Amino acid sequence: MTSLDLALLYLVAAVLGVVVCRSLKLPPMLGYLAVGVLIGPNALAFAHDSASIQYLAEFGVVFLMFAIGLEFNLPKLRALKTAVFGIGMAQVVLTIAGAVAGNVLLIAGYALLGGLWELQWQGALVLGAAMAMSSTAIVVKLMAERLELEGPHGKLVMGVLLFQDLAVVPLLVLIPALNSSGSQMMSALAWAGLKAAVLLGLLLYGGQKLMRWWLTLVARRKSDELFMLNLLLVTLGLAWMTEHAGLSLALGAFVAGMLIAETEYKHQVETDIRPFHDVLLGLFFITIGMKLDWRPLVDSWWLVILLTALPVVAKFALIAGLARLFKSPPGVALRTGLYLAQAGEFGFVLLTLGAQHDLIAAHWVSPVLASMVLSMLATPILVMYSNRIVMKLSSSDWLMQSVQLTSIAKKSIKTEAHVIICGYGRSGQNLARLLEGEAIPYMALDLDPDRVRQAAAAGQSVVFGDAAKVQSLMAAGLARASAVVVSYHDTPSALKILNLVQTHAPRVPVVVRTIDDSDLERLKAAGATEVVPEAIEGSLMLASHALALVGVPMRRVIRITRDARDKRYGLLRGYFHGADDDTGDEVNQARLASVTLPTASPHAGRPLDDLALHAMGVAVVSLRRANGKAVLVDGGAALAGGDTLVISGMPAALALAEGKLLAG
Repeated sequence: MTSLDLALLYLVAAVLGVVVCRSLKLPPMLGYLAVGVLIGPNALAFAHDSASIQYLAEFGVVFLMFAIGLEFNLPKLRALKTAVFGIGMAQVVLTIAGAVAGNVLLIAGYALLGGLWELQWQGALVLGAAMAMSSTAIVVKLMAERLELEGPHGKLVMGVLLFQDLAVVPLLVLIPALNSSGSQMMSALAWAGLKAAVLLGLLLYGGQKLMRWWLTLVARRKSDELFMLNLLLVTLGLAWMTEHAGLSLALGAFVAGMLIAETEYKHQVETDIRPFHDVLLGLFFITIGMKLDWRPLVDSWWLVILLTALPVVAKFALIAGLARLFKSPPGVALRTGLYLAQAGEFGFVLLTLGAQHDLIAAHWVSPVLASMVLSMLATPILVMYSNRIVMKLSSSDWLMQSVQLTSIAKKSIKTEAHVIICGYGRSGQNLARLLEGEAIPYMALDLDPDRVRQAAAAGQSVVFGDAAKVQSLMAAGLARASAVVVSYHDTPSALKILNLVQTHAPRVPVVVRTIDDSDLERLKAAGATEVVPEAIEGSLMLASHALALVGVPMRRVIRITRDARDKRYGLLRGYFHGADDDTGDEVNQARLASVTLPTASPHAGRPLDDLALHAMGVAVVSLRRANGKAVLVDGGAALAGGDTLVISGMPAALALAEGKLLAG
């Protein structure tokens, strides 16, 4: 098989694996592992794990460590110091120590039974290190979808994951030295530690200033191509330096990330490095899958199940216990343990490194790899049912959730016709100020406890709660609300909220904020009354300022902007007339009017086009059924008694249209 054949095979396998996993809503990493098993020498045998492919795949780990280095900064560590250096450090150390101690007990037990347990303490240490890791990619994605990153357990999970990632650095130095014996191992460890300390000291002492100066010099050339080439040069150059110093490629990449993390180019670098990181890491996982031999798994299925269940249960108990020891509430501790019970991508790295240095026998590799993959597959299920599991294990968590919902209900119980603001970031706070100016009551729900505490102390109507949960919305008075506003741009969460509103309070209109128009139809179909894309609003303000600066009269600028909005937003085509609108300037402007058809309307069952309202100069802006459900304005839509039509037109035309619609 030629190099091109092999490259095409890997690309086809990777694409198919990712497509299938995306369809099943699973992490792409599992797809890479699955296709690696299929095309590998132990299944279809389309490809073999050659040295060149293995070396190329190692660069996936290099860029993964670079990305971890970018996240390593002192302010973040200080903010999460209890989770990182308390729970995280204790979890990694105790997991490794537990694996070594368990191995000693097994050796003693087998000796008493006349057998011989073949795994040495070095191999047990490698297995313990691999089992200590959890999957950052899977857990962060699941928590982001569930809006839990800023929650109490979310911060603990992120802190533990951060320490696990950092712990990989010394483990990458330690594992290669373990295949030495006695004094040789100690001298190898001491020599590796000394080289790492000297290299890190030299790089970190003056490296950050040098890196900032160099990146600034490159950025001034204003060439994306040059910046990207320089980024690759820095990453691979430092990886080459650490490898030739007798350490690992990944350690150099981690240092490169650390040096760039403190510069102003960090976010640009994260964006630029992402394609290399994802593609090469995918190749690494394919090569891991190729090492998995399914035949021993059939014969030793009980061992795979045991290796899956025991580490998951042990990690859950250990992490939950440590979280309780550091004074986390029972519910938070249990959720943290559930979210981190699985194996992780760095576990594959450490296991592969141990196998390369003959610390783990070949027949152990496939069962352990299979157990790690199974634990990852179980993670979405554990997270999905985490609330049920926690409530069964901890009665106090149910009580705390009840107290939280009671506090929400207590604040909202006296409010009616209020606006529920989902998310109290900048957009939510600006909306709240405008509502306060018009004396309109509101209730805001947010998941950032610090923000909620500060805003509540300032007297603002905001409470801690997840707007994507029906309990929180109902406690906030959804049935009595006049509107719901989703102020953050997260389409999956917005769809959940829309579904809940449509199910429990279909008459309440919902306004959703998005970045652009890409999800507009999905949100409209889900029941959004209006979708406000930031990109369009930004472009309108940009255009209005540009027109004003080039000399277009302000009145014309305002009219152009208003016309553009009228075309984009159905509800802004005109305005609802009020008692304070009878001024000279507004008499001849388009207005909005809401007309509800009588229950026994003669127009019931007739299509909208039959009314011929357009012939009167009137347009139908929106149509809501009697049950509150908004439907698309379509000329063929059949009307029904109790339907509410929002119509737009000049005052005289509106009067004629109202008379026709209400005629008995």
